[in-house]
Amino acid sequence: MITVDQAQALCLDLVTPMGVETVELSQAATRVLAQDVRARRDQPPFSASAMDGYAIAEADAVQGRQLDLIGEAAAGHGWDGTLQPGQTVRIFTGAPVPEGAQRVVIQENTTADGPRITLSEPISDNLNIRPQGADFTTDFTLQAPRRLTAPDVALLAAMNTPEVAVSRAPKVALISTGDELLMPGGDPSPDQIIASNVFALHAMLTGAGAIPNILPIAPDTPEALDEVLSQAEDWGADIVVTIGGASVGDHDLVAPALDRFGVTRSFHKIAMRPGKPLMAGAKGDVAFLGLPGNPVSAVVCGHLFLLPMVRRALGLTDVLPRAVTARLKAALSKGGPRAHYMRARFEEGADSRTVKAFDKQDSSMLTVLSDANCLLLRPIDDAPKAAGDAVTILPL
Repeated sequence: MITVDQAQALCLDLVTPMGVETVELSQAATRVLAQDVRARRDQPPFSASAMDGYAIAEADAVQGRQLDLIGEAAAGHGWDGTLQPGQTVRIFTGAPVPEGAQRVVIQENTTADGPRITLSEPISDNLNIRPQGADFTTDFTLQAPRRLTAPDVALLAAMNTPEVAVSRAPKVALISTGDELLMPGGDPSPDQIIASNVFALHAMLTGAGAIPNILPIAPDTPEALDEVLSQAEDWGADIVVTIGGASVGDHDLVAPALDRFGVTRSFHKIAMRPGKPLMAGAKGDVAFLGLPGNPVSAVVCGHLFLLPMVRRALGLTDVLPRAVTARLKAALSKGGPRAHYMRARFEEGADSRTVKAFDKQDSSMLTVLSDANCLLLRPIDDAPKAAGDAVTILPL
């Protein structure tokens, strides 16, 4: 059996970045920026008032000074003129600062008497002006690759960018296998269970920026598996994920089905728990990942292998799960011959991060997985751990 690190590397070798497509800015959030974008103007494009008040020359910045009010500047409607010493212009937040003005005195620090304004309070050190280009200038570039957030979209809009080039989202076909499975809402027989892990994987893929498609459950016959694999191919899947049937029992038919379908296998079985029966391969440009059927095993392998494959397909470079350090709240016994990704819960303190593994680690228990917010990694043959020892966790 190969290690998790080796399996992750082999999985990532099966995918290459997707092509590029252009989308309107309103559709760009959560997409991966595929090409650098350069600003088309400064922000702000002019020196702008940061407050409502009065624009004045620096020479007039003296408490008690009286000034002649000669105009008004509002956002979108600047005052077209040059301010002279002894003069002031009423100005509102966002308005261009008039030529000849070097500061804005907030209105609360003035008194008005008709066309005369008195600077009635001590002069602040704050000029209350946002200089031209204070946020960014035309040499600013938003660099790719980058998953675009809502603030990124706002930034691109301010850069006067109406559309952006993003990575094409990979299409991921999800195939549950097994006579025992039924979709939610069905009428299961006493021997059947409800398909659940496929919905977790669908949600994970959607959040990662992929386009998932839940295909019909494949019963435990070679013909049924062949049919659903053909449906995935007809749909144009970039990644095909089978769930269940990945072991070597008499009813585990996925490996032979992938062989018949022409998939070249990269590996089968890894030294980890849960998730030992994992397999992966490719047929041309299409990657195949065979996940175990137990719900927790499928989801854990989804985090460790499937989501990194999606991120690589999207052109991202930092694709593996983020690992951080935490201190154990309770001792752990010696580890085993396979890397163990224990379901656990961590807490962030003022100056520390602590974690406690759940007592129940059965790979069928969704309640435990639902309560977990991280995976606690026990490397192969990990030594016993005492409370307070540092361990590696992968936040979910």
